[in-house]
Amino acid sequence: MAKKSMVEREVKRAKLVKKYANKRASLKAIIEDQNLPMEERFKATLKLAELPRNSSAVRLHNRCQLTGRPHAYYRKLKLSRIMLRDLASFGQIPGMVKSSW
Repeated sequence: MAKKSMVEREVKRAKLVKKYANKRASLKAIIEDQNLPMEERFKATLKLAELPRNSSAVRLHNRCQLTGRPHAYYRKLKLSRIMLRDLASFGQIPGMVKSSW
């Protein structure tokens, strides 16, 4: 089981990413638009830098839904390798057959 504080930190980051997604997207669109004047694009860059760092989607880390483990994560199942093996052993994952674990 992962530390509770780390799992909660990830939850907090996910909320911030969702909250600031539209604002970040609009500022990035202004920055990437080559037709706008350089001053306006630079102001948008400064405003983007003022947003909280944790509101960037890049700072999110995938974690197991059951244990919060950050490593050995299968995106398709949203589980770590350990929980995947346990659930597959008990036959709780549809279509997964235990071969020779």
